[in-house]
Amino acid sequence: MQQLKVFLEVMRRETLQEAADSLELTQPTVSFHLRKLEESLGTPLFRKQSRKLIRTEAAEELLPYARRVAALMEEAAERMKARAGQGRSRLKLGASYTPATYFLPPYLADYRAKHEDTNLVLTVKKAETILSLLRHHEIDVAVVSLPDEPEKGLQIVPLIEDELQLVMKPGHPLGAVRHLTVDALQSETFLLHEQGSTSRQLAEEWAAFIGLAFQSVMELGAIETIKETLKFNTGIGVLPLRSVLKETAAGELIRRPLPGEGYANRRYICLAYRDEPIYAAHIRSFIEFIRKTVGRLG
Repeated sequence: MQQLKVFLEVMRRETLQEAADSLELTQPTVSFHLRKLEESLGTPLFRKQSRKLIRTEAAEELLPYARRVAALMEEAAERMKARAGQGRSRLKLGASYTPATYFLPPYLADYRAKHEDTNLVLTVKKAETILSLLRHHEIDVAVVSLPDEPEKGLQIVPLIEDELQLVMKPGHPLGAVRHLTVDALQSETFLLHEQGSTSRQLAEEWAAFIGLAFQSVMELGAIETIKETLKFNTGIGVLPLRSVLKETAAGELIRRPLPGEGYANRRYICLAYRDEPIYAAHIRSFIEFIRKTVGRLG
């Protein structure tokens, strides 16, 4: 395990000294562990080039296995401490911005009340980043907004629809138009989420489907920023339904379904976890809790 820990830290750094400093070890000790690991595996993992370490193909292939082993050992240690009454289980959750803000809070509160022996740690980032963290064993399970398509190496469970909507301020010239056409939308300024988000991906897919070319775009990094901007702007936002329920109910904004005959929603809030044969008890309990609770209430 110590050899794998050293290997993982060296993979994160550019030099042996940086890895040694991070691990609070000496550089010769780091070199010793790497050499022993290479000997046991029968293949070189790094080669030196100037002061930097260059990864071999073997190192790249070993990396996901090392991450998995390290994550499982950490889980096992936490479970044994909890069983001995020396600590709590720690559940590392990941979520993209819409589920984290507008969907998860009541479920997390309910789960926490029923599992007081588990500490929840929530990481909130874009969906693609969260899925990367999940694949690399840096989080245990995720709740993210995704299109309805498979993700390699992961189990994806759609929990609830959260379709995109056109959002605008009350009194917008298109707010009362019964049938919105491409021509009517063509000259509008669209307020869109940043590149790389699920919302942006699906907004562009919808526009391509109906033949709409975004002529004027204001790109903003946060849904809350888009909503506040729309209240003082004649533009049109393309936002998840659940993110605007409060404002539309209060009359601060209005929303319309995405126009386009034959266009179908592809956006869902999904549960995501690694496709593995076994899971730690606290990970399994959260997966079962979310699937059952959302299925009952959603």
